[in-house]
Amino acid sequence: MSAAKPPKKRTGTNINTQLVYALDYLKSTSNPMRIQDIAIVTNTPLDTDTVLLEKFKSHDRVQHDPKTGLYSYRHDFNFRDKATLLTEIQRQTRRGGGISVRILKEPWKEAPQAIEELEKEGEVLVTRTVKDGQLRMVFWNEIKPDEESGGKQVEKEFLDLWHQLKVPNDVDLLKALTSEGLQATASEAPAPKAPSNTKKKGKRSAPRQRQVRITNTHLKEEIDLSRDYHATGN
Repeated sequence: MSAAKPPKKRTGTNINTQLVYALDYLKSTSNPMRIQDIAIVTNTPLDTDTVLLEKFKSHDRVQHDPKTGLYSYRHDFNFRDKATLLTEIQRQTRRGGGISVRILKEPWKEAPQAIEELEKEGEVLVTRTVKDGQLRMVFWNEIKPDEESGGKQVEKEFLDLWHQLKVPNDVDLLKALTSEGLQATASEAPAPKAPSNTKKKGKRSAPRQRQVRITNTHLKEEIDLSRDYHATGN
């Protein structure tokens, strides 16, 4: 496969920057390519710089076919048709999660269209962005009506009638219950206790006895300094 020469663009002189350009382009294409074509399209010396080429070959996302000499990008998923896509979605859902549509689009550009077809067939469930309604996540629809379970799709007439039903407001609902002899029940949350600023009253502890330090040791033999003396009247 030969690639048309694109307009010249700056890819930088740093070897890691050039590697990123080469990997990004390989990721964006679904067809295996020659190393010379990747170098031309990305405007990098991938086919002449041995250090850059070795970094490119040893990258965990790069696959090389030694028989053809072609290089391709190793995606998280590898499929090219709707049946295989559904198998991948089923496998991921069984593990407990869905798959980002953006990731599924990387190996197969037609994945979003196939997912929309699977959604119409009732095989998958999807979530969409609120702003523009674009596909976001996809899940396998494990529970769906089929001949074995005897389930049938609800007719659109009944679905429309169901969505037209309006929930009455609180006043009308209470009136309807009263007219039927019923009484509304309400769960009562325990009233929060007001914070108390009063301290718990308890027994006052006895005042600590301060130890008297005797400094006038020369009077110790004549006067008992540990006792209080009161002046006596004349």
